[in-house]
Amino acid sequence: MKTISVKLPAPLAAWLTEEARELGRSKSALVRQALEQQRNQPGKGTCLHLMEDLCGSVRGPRDLSTNPKHLSGFGK
Repeated sequence: MKTISVKLPAPLAAWLTEEARELGRSKSALVRQALEQQRNQPGKGTCLHLMEDLCGSVRGPRDLSTNPKHLSGFGK
C-alpha cells in the first residue's frame, strides 16, 4: 500500500481518534473505508443529491430562482 499524509482540523482529528477507539479499528482503516465509499458513490454528496427529496416540492412561479423581480424586498 502507498502511504499518504493528511492534515485534519483538530475537531475532525479528535472525532476520528474517538471513532477508531470505539470501533476498535485503526484511523487508517476508517479513512480508507470513507474514501472507498465516496469512490463507489460518485456525485452522491452533491447539493442536488442531498436535497433531491425536496426538488419540485415548492409551488410558485416557474422562474422563481431566476427572475430578479421575485427577490425584491428579500432580506429586509
